[in-house]
Amino acid sequence: MEGEREGERQGWLRCLLAGAVFVVCMAGTTLPTPLYPLYQEKFGFSELTVTVVYAVYAFGVIGVLLLAGNASDTIGRRPTLLWGLGFSAASAVCFLCASTVDWLYAGRLLSGLSAGLFTGAATAYVMELAPRGGASRATFVATAANMGGLGCGPLLAGILAEYAPEPLLLPFAVHLALVVLGFLVLLWLPETVRERRPLSAVRPQRPALPAQVRAVFVPAAIASFVGFALFGVFTSVSPAFLARFLHIDNHAVSGLVVALAFFASTAGQLAVDRVGVARSLPLGCAVLFAGLVLLGVALYTDLLVFVVLSAVVGGVGQGLAFRAALSSVAAAAPPDRRAAVISTLFVVAYTGISIPVIGVGLLADPLGLEGAGLVFIACMLLLVASAAVYLIRRPVRVGNP
Repeated sequence: MEGEREGERQGWLRCLLAGAVFVVCMAGTTLPTPLYPLYQEKFGFSELTVTVVYAVYAFGVIGVLLLAGNASDTIGRRPTLLWGLGFSAASAVCFLCASTVDWLYAGRLLSGLSAGLFTGAATAYVMELAPRGGASRATFVATAANMGGLGCGPLLAGILAEYAPEPLLLPFAVHLALVVLGFLVLLWLPETVRERRPLSAVRPQRPALPAQVRAVFVPAAIASFVGFALFGVFTSVSPAFLARFLHIDNHAVSGLVVALAFFASTAGQLAVDRVGVARSLPLGCAVLFAGLVLLGVALYTDLLVFVVLSAVVGGVGQGLAFRAALSSVAAAAPPDRRAAVISTLFVVAYTGISIPVIGVGLLADPLGLEGAGLVFIACMLLLVASAAVYLIRRPVRVGNP
């Protein structure tokens, strides 16, 4: 009996340590968010460049999902995550060396590669390290680590940039030190994939959409696209909006506002357990709609309270919609195609975090940042309303995945 308890404690320790490494990697992907106004001031680039620098990250994630989405199933969880930490460290080095905007592009691309390798592999690893009967709590650890890590990045960078010296260096130096600790932790943790194959066995994955998934996939993909687009625009241009129109130059405040969206998303994902997957998808669309409206009001009135409300409400809606979308698509997919279908949903989601963001950057010059934001919001409102109407007419029926 005592041995079983010790084994359970050891299992949860390993699970939580893997979750901590997950947090470190994901925090690195959002670390530059509150620093973009400083980079604009240093290098003198436009709002379009800000959005392209941000979107390059998504291209890295999509590339990994398509070319090496099954890497951790093939070569093992630890080697995949070690590669992910390697890319994360290389990204931090690029930002530490940044003397031109090209370094920022390279850093964001490497950051996308690290996130692409980590997202699926770390989620599986956290769940596999948990003791028997702990699947539900392990899922919570993985969810909280993913979205919580994304929220910790801008919060950490904002606080260090505002209250410590070297605002463009210290956040990345701290992150690099955390990555080194993550390496040591991963080397101590055990491998969970028993039958591993060489790297040459990793094959590119084409997007897959079996016929029985399409009815569920359409509204799920639209909701995922809009939710990630909201996050993309919010994290790429909100620091500039806060500084330029609300005259808030405190980097800690801008980092906190962005972090709130990710923390709210975690809360939304956790709420799916109580609300149920079938109801969470249309509810998530409705809450996303409200978040977009609040963001429009914030742009129109230049009031901080509406920016904060849009972050919280939009984050909850994104969390509800995306976890429900993931669950419903996974349940509808045949077991032998499930991984490929989920990868396809992630490709759509990360397209949402890149293309609309670049669109806002293109429109910012002729229309101004507020005008470009309002055009974006109108397009996203149309999309999410279409998904909600579709779901009302054809409710999602979710079985057991």
